[in-house]
Amino acid sequence: MNGIEQSPDAVAEAMDGLGVAGGVDLADAYARVWWTVLAEPGDGAAGELIARYGAIEALRIATTDTDDEWDAARERWRPRQKSELVRSTLDAARRASAALIVPPDPRWPGRLDDLGVHTPPALWTRGDLGRLAGAATVAIVGARAATPYGEAVATDLAAELASDGVIVVSGAAYGIDGAAHRATLRAGGSTVAFLAGGVDRAYPRGHESLLAGVAASGAVVSETPCGATPTKWRFLARNRLIAALADAVVVVEAGHRSGSLNTAAHAAQLGRALGAVPGPITSAASAGSHRVLRELDGVCVTSAADVREMLGERVTGSSEGGAEGRTDDTTRLLDALSPRAGRDVDDIARRAGFSPDDARARLGFAELEGRAVRDDDGRWRSLSAR
Repeated sequence: MNGIEQSPDAVAEAMDGLGVAGGVDLADAYARVWWTVLAEPGDGAAGELIARYGAIEALRIATTDTDDEWDAARERWRPRQKSELVRSTLDAARRASAALIVPPDPRWPGRLDDLGVHTPPALWTRGDLGRLAGAATVAIVGARAATPYGEAVATDLAAELASDGVIVVSGAAYGIDGAAHRATLRAGGSTVAFLAGGVDRAYPRGHESLLAGVAASGAVVSETPCGATPTKWRFLARNRLIAALADAVVVVEAGHRSGSLNTAAHAAQLGRALGAVPGPITSAASAGSHRVLRELDGVCVTSAADVREMLGERVTGSSEGGAEGRTDDTTRLLDALSPRAGRDVDDIARRAGFSPDDARARLGFAELEGRAVRDDDGRWRSLSAR
């Protein structure tokens, strides 16, 4: 294969320390490492070639100068056909203690195979992707520039679902993604973060400690090789993996052109359960969520109970309502309300120990759940028995 083909001993040495599962063909796994370097995420020609001939033979065809149906694809793969790029990838993976997961490794998420020719040839991971086995999985996604309302909703949803043993998946971005990951960790649950660059590079940089926590509780995953930088295309391609891995996708808050709508569209195409959290009709931050409800037939999500219903038999959560179904923050909010006397936001914030913005966001969510009501004078009362 033009200098790529190596002896079994050389392949074994190259793959040493990458956590490849026993029973996996190392030559096949090595060829798939090459494919993560050669092709951009979601490359349909690469996927078709691998599906038709297997990773090893596909790599030979891809690196052989022949005028055939694969010639155009070869032109875009050729600039990366360098052994030093693969060696650099393998060295970076070992330094980051990253593992390579390929079929038929039992840790391989079979749901990704629903992507057909756009299935990644391999996954690079930090953590334990095997935690996914048999567990219900929900993707919670949304805007980077999230409002306090959006972050509060994402926090409540993730915490309650994680308490039920649901795996929470997201993209590790600022805003909704970060809120979902953090809430899951605080609830003692497992979460998976899909990156658009290599798993050896924390992105965004400000989430370095968060990603370390994600790797400890679940997994940080990427189809791009270690050392790869995130690009706009890779973010979009990454979204299909988030949608494919999930049993259900919930868009919490998203602008009219948010990348989260791309994740929602993939979910709809793959037949995944899809929902969105409504927001104020005057909020540009919720315009995308409303598009999911209107254009993609998304389920209106107002609580974790709605998400459990989307999952159906995949999860048996706590009963609707009741103190056992709340997060600590929701309990604090309801404790600050009275069923008889209305209270203004500043008073509620003081009693609950929230900022006024946090209190407003959580009150909006409590109103959607039917736990609180705003009187004509703008004061709030509780509706649910505590």
